Amino acid sequence: MNTAPGNDVESRSAAVGAVDDFVAGWKEWKAGRDGFLAQPFSWLSAVDTIWLDRAPQQYPGVPGEWWQGDGVAYVDTLGQAMTYEGEEFTGVRSFDMAGNAGEIRVTAGRVQIGISYRQDYMIILYDPDSEARAEFTGVPAYQPDPAWVLTGHFEPAAAGSKTRLETVGWQDFDYDSYGRVHLTLAGKQYSFVAMPHPMGGMTTVFTDGTSGVTTYPACRSLDFPAPDDDGNVVLDFNRAANLPCAFYDNPVCPIPPPESRLEVAVEAGEKTPQRRAG
Repeated sequence: MNTAPGNDVESRSAAVGAVDDFVAGWKEWKAGRDGFLAQPFSWLSAVDTIWLDRAPQQYPGVPGEWWQGDGVAYVDTLGQAMTYEGEEFTGVRSFDMAGNAGEIRVTAGRVQIGISYRQDYMIILYDPDSEARAEFTGVPAYQPDPAWVLTGHFEPAAAGSKTRLETVGWQDFDYDSYGRVHLTLAGKQYSFVAMPHPMGGMTTVFTDGTSGVTTYPACRSLDFPAPDDDGNVVLDFNRAANLPCAFYDNPVCPIPPPESRLEVAVEAGEKTPQRRAG
């Protein structure tokens, strides 16, 4: 039976409309990413990374006196008011980040100090007047391509599971893990660590044939929603993004395990930033 011409026109129109919606959604995501990086205290404003000593120390440009001990970071404000989570404080305050893969921020005047833990504590000075932020015009990226929207299968891990990954320029670290996402690509099987994302959903890290060529060598990250009832997971590589280590010398970014290192060139998502901070 021949298909009526009108049905062909409707099908083509629907396909064009779907592609237009896909491109529009990607452009919205891209604008959000660049807007995030353009903020006063984004990764582009990082100007110094400091590993804390056991003895109290002052560091150039960093308000207060900082040190660590017994798995806790300390700051003595030396009389300057600082703010954490909207609460102002002076004097000595401690911060316990042991076992936490994230970063917290303290505001001191016109700068912020990020605190992270990787077996030792480090602080990062964020200055909104950094050259990298002043010169930022957006992160280069591949043009969106629906062919890079793939479906993987989620294999859950037991509650409370962790996965040990190498980190950029530092020691291994145990990351919380929801399980694994398995994907077949170009006839090969790959597996991605599904880690919790701070804003909900999941995230993972990977490398591919573009790593060190057009994209940052150590890794890119990919956020994705929770699996459906059948365990299917949508992986939109058009939204592959750079982690902080691509923008400045941050040694806390995870390095993907061998099973997450794709041989194929994933020509989708963000490319290497044009200028690194610091």
